[in-house]
Formats: sequence, C-alpha cells, structure tokens
Amino acid sequence: WEGFVISRVCTWTDDLPPCQQCGVGTAPNCVYGPDGKSSQSHPNEDCHFLFSTECCFLYGVFNGYDGSHVANFVSQCLSAELLLGQLNPSHFDADVRRILTQAFDVVEKSYFETIDDALAEKANLQSQLPEGVLFHQLPAQFQKITERLKALEQEVSGGATAIVALILNNKLYIANVGTNRALLCKCTTDRQNQVIQIGRAHTTDNEDELTRLAQLGLDPTRLRQTALIAGQSSLRRIGDYKVKFNYTDIDVLSVAKSKPIVAEPEIHGGQSLDGVTGFLLLMSDGLIKALEAAHSPEQANQDIVAMVAAELAQQSSLEAVAHSVVERVKRLHHDAYASGRQRSPHCSRHEDMTLLIRTINYPLSDGSLTPTQGGRIYPVSVPYSNSQSTSKTSVTLSLVMPSQGTLTNGTSTASTLEGGTPTPGQSPTATLQSTNTQTQSSSSSSGDGSLFHRRGSQAAQPDETGRVPPYVDFTQFYRLWGSGFGEESVSCKL
Repeated sequence: WEGFVISRVCTWTDDLPPCQQCGVGTAPNCVYGPDGKSSQSHPNEDCHFLFSTECCFLYGVFNGYDGSHVANFVSQCLSAELLLGQLNPSHFDADVRRILTQAFDVVEKSYFETIDDALAEKANLQSQLPEGVLFHQLPAQFQKITERLKALEQEVSGGATAIVALILNNKLYIANVGTNRALLCKCTTDRQNQVIQIGRAHTTDNEDELTRLAQLGLDPTRLRQTALIAGQSSLRRIGDYKVKFNYTDIDVLSVAKSKPIVAEPEIHGGQSLDGVTGFLLLMSDGLIKALEAAHSPEQANQDIVAMVAAELAQQSSLEAVAHSVVERVKRLHHDAYASGRQRSPHCSRHEDMTLLIRTINYPLSDGSLTPTQGGRIYPVSVPYSNSQSTSKTSVTLSLVMPSQGTLTNGTSTASTLEGGTPTPGQSPTATLQSTNTQTQSSSSSSGDGSLFHRRGSQAAQPDETGRVPPYVDFTQFYRLWGSGFGEESVSCKL
C-alpha cells in the first residue's frame, strides 16, 4: 500500500521541473575503524527535493532514521500536498503557514495509514506469545512468529525529520520539524553578509520545546537529563509509531496529557527577499553534527558559510559547490578523528550528510580565475582554530567572493532578514564574526590577519611549462623543524 501511494504521488509530481538555482551535495554515513579506514554502517537515509513552479519554489531536506522509508515517503508526498494547486500568489502569510502545517499533518496521517495493516498484524502476533518471555527464550514452536514480528518491526519502525523552504511571492518561509538546519546569508548595504539561523533544533536544549512539553505535564528537568527519547534527540518527528501511539510506555513521556512528540512544523516567515543578494542553506542533522564534532558547535554556522562562499567564488556549478563543501566537511571530520587530539573522541562516526544550496541573486564564478589571480584557494579555503573563545570569535579571510563583504554569524530568527543589495565591485575581503546566542554581542577583527590574499597585477605569471617562480619561503619553517629534530636547517622555497 505504501508503494502504491508513493507511485501515485510520483506520477503526479513527475512533471514538476527541478529548480536550476539549486545545488545538492551528499555523503553517506561512515564509521572509522582503529586503522582509520571508514565503512558505511547502513544504507543512506537522507532525502531531498528541489522544485520550481510558475508561482513558487519548494526545497526540502529530510533526515531518516531506522530506515529510509519514512523520509522517502515524506519527500514524495509533501511536494504533492503543496505544489498541485494548494498554493497561489493571492495567499497571505497566514494562509501559507496554514497550508504548510496542514500538509505535514496530512502526510504523516497518510504514512500511518500505509502501515495500519502491518501494525494490526504485529499486535495480533504479539497476543499469541506468552507474556513476559523474551524472544530468545521462546520455545521453538514460536520461531516463525518471532521471525515475522522482526520483519514487521523493520517495516513499521523509523521516522524522519524535515526542513522545508518555500519561496512564494518572493517571500521566504521555513518549516522545521526536528534537528535539521536552515541558514540564510544576506549581503547588506553596509557591505556585510549577515548569516541568520532560522529557528532552532527541537531538542531538550530548546527552552520553547521544554515549555511546550511542560504544559503537557512533563518534567523539563527529567527531559534534559534524558536527552535521547526512543533513541533520538528530536522532540518533533514525522512517523515513529512508538513515540506517537505508545508514548505511555516510555517512562519520561508516560504522564503526558496528550501526544508529546509531534510532526507539527515550526514555521518562520514570510520574509521578503526583494533586493536580497545571498544564499540559503538547508542542512541535514548529519552534516551539522559532523562539523560540530570536528570543530565546535559555536563555529559551525560561520564555518559552513565560509566554505560555501569560497566554493561559490571558484565553481561555476552549484552542484559542484555543494559537493565540494560536503566533501570538505567529510575530510575535516576524518582528519579530526585521525589526529588523536581533543576532538578525536567526538569523531569516530558520522551520519548521512546532505547540503542544499539555493542562491539568491548571487553571482557564480565564471571559472576564469587562476591560482595567481586568487580564484583558487589551496588546500583548504577556511582557517580554523579550536582556541577561539566560545562567546566571541573573529576570523579574517581574504576570499574571492563576487560582491561580498563581511560575514556576520547570528542566531536571529527570520524576522531580521531585511536588508539591501551590495554595491558592485566591493572588496573580496571577508570578516567572520561570531555572535553569542544569548547576548547577541559581536566583535570584529583588527588588522589584516588574512591567510589567503588576492594577488595584484604584479603577481608572477606562469612560464611556458605552466609553472610560476617560487613565492612562498619556508626557510623559517625548516629552521624550526631542524632545531626540533636535531637536523640541519634547510632552506626551501615553493
């Protein structure tokens, strides 16, 4: 039945054109062994969509768990619930929010309808087993029943989280269920790129979520201590029948007056995109956690934005940009594990990673820049330091970013997304400022501090072999190296 529903939906949405202003990068989950080699622990469970219609654009990233079937179902059905005539330019903000909320509700109800028969069969078979006896202790005559129960459990278990972006009438709406993330990077008239995290993850660190659950009779202190509920950190999920229908069997949720884990999206917007230049990022939970594990949660937003901005300056394809950024996060995560240093214990594994980039009047590189012109950045275009303060940090980058200026990281909601367009020909130098979540204070760097510089007209040109004269002097490096290992000092230029 589930397959039938999805096939019907696929037929309905086959003619919806994909958005050409988007790029998506993905990477599968992996676990590192003692030798540093990685292996995939389960099939990929992330999904995404990116659609363009005559009246709107719709994007989504879905993070599945305990299987990919829920994420697949939601990604297929949600587009049908939103893009087959439900939305039109005459709708006001309240109408759009109502339609988005209804769509999530309908999709989850439709999913549970697809597993009704399996749940009923499961309940019937469980009633035939002796009470209080574990599966491995059951007599041989119950073997077929237990094998069928295991198959049914695999069929009906699992859920998904979702982050969805809708652009209608050139207004941006974000609908979030769970722990994925949306960032909007905007260039403003004062030559800054303001990075705004739209909404917060629905976890026990979210005070609004704890307040919601406290109103249902749950203890916020116990919830904070529990952190994971039925194996997941998210307090809002799509599917997952155990926490929807059997929550009274879960100790920390058992006294709730009504269903505590919900699929209702938290919606932000609409915010006008008139005059905006920048880009929108939708990220799966796996990508966020991999970057936070490799560095720190405080710097994840500015790190990912700096990587995207650097790749946009180099690549002429959004798919290539998204893929390069995901690969960079994957490499950084692996390197943090292999280093054996402070972050290594946090990086023994990562989940599936998905990054969706949607540009908004943002120029891509034409691919004509060369290394001597600053259009390529080797080997990593973003400097990182784990010694930065957790409340106020500032890093200056010289990045080749068309019409870009200062990047200011913040955690404001979408209501702050008002601003103008940058002046053409602005300096490519970018300053990343970290804004403390609680105090909303920020600091800016002084002096140059750049690791990467745009070469001027005096830069050396390649000879007939394609090589350039040496321009990096490693004399001091080798002098220090030699003094540390008792070797002779070596002078070398690259």
